[in-house]
Amino acid sequence: MTTPGTEEPTLTVDELAARAGVTVRTVRFYGTRGLLPPPVIGPRRVGHYGPEHLSRLALIEQLQRHGMTLSAIERYLSQLPPDLSEDDLAIHRALVASWGPDSPEETTREQLDRRAGREVSEEDIDRLASLDALERTDDPDRFRIDPKVLHLGLRLLDVPIELETIRAAHTVVLEHTRSAARDLGRLFRDEVWGPERDHESGSGPERIQAKKSLSAHMQPLVVEALVIAFQRSMKQELRAWYGQDTEGAESAEGAERSVSAESSVSAESSVSAESSVSAESSVSAESSVSAD
Repeated sequence: MTTPGTEEPTLTVDELAARAGVTVRTVRFYGTRGLLPPPVIGPRRVGHYGPEHLSRLALIEQLQRHGMTLSAIERYLSQLPPDLSEDDLAIHRALVASWGPDSPEETTREQLDRRAGREVSEEDIDRLASLDALERTDDPDRFRIDPKVLHLGLRLLDVPIELETIRAAHTVVLEHTRSAARDLGRLFRDEVWGPERDHESGSGPERIQAKKSLSAHMQPLVVEALVIAFQRSMKQELRAWYGQDTEGAESAEGAERSVSAESSVSAESSVSAESSVSAESSVSAESSVSAD
């Protein structure tokens, strides 16, 4: 099992597969294709995996949801720096996930236990529900989940933060993102599109298609700008926070590096993912590995 608060690779291949919601065969296959870095070999020649492996599997899963072939995924992952942390990979996954439509799924409590790596308590369910990662159903052992958010929610289960604090943080994120979306939408509608462009686009289906086309080009740029701006703001907050501790200068620098994935999560990588999703919309026969 993974010990909370440590980055040591402590998951066996069976535990990693259960946490990622795939089969052991899939994990081994990804390893042979170079999609996963090799495990750390411990006593008795047992391979151990860490949080980075789990985050990379989650990213691969998200790319597959977009219909990318294994060849396209290999090309995408090969462009990433080899030393990306768990947090960096999570940001990549969030960017890729933002292009996909909402697709709620159902899962059982047993499946949740396997994904969490332990028995999920009622408090854990409350935490996941507060993050909109899942929704209770009439059956106490079945839940509707949002695959985009579930991975994040499971990572937060063992973080020592009170449920009310998580709810408050979630409210802050929702309020500010909705406000930003409204303001950007208004600016996009009034200044970017405008009456002149509306007139040029004709009427009826042609106008609707023109607006969809323009917004499709703008969305990746807007999301990328929001992520970079937020990361820079977080760096400033961390500087101020650690600056209050005279012994925290080096810790601040390390923490900034962990949230400063903007250098690796560039517009090139996020837009290339979007381009690959469009160009490789059919999953080839080699993706038959997803025979989970």
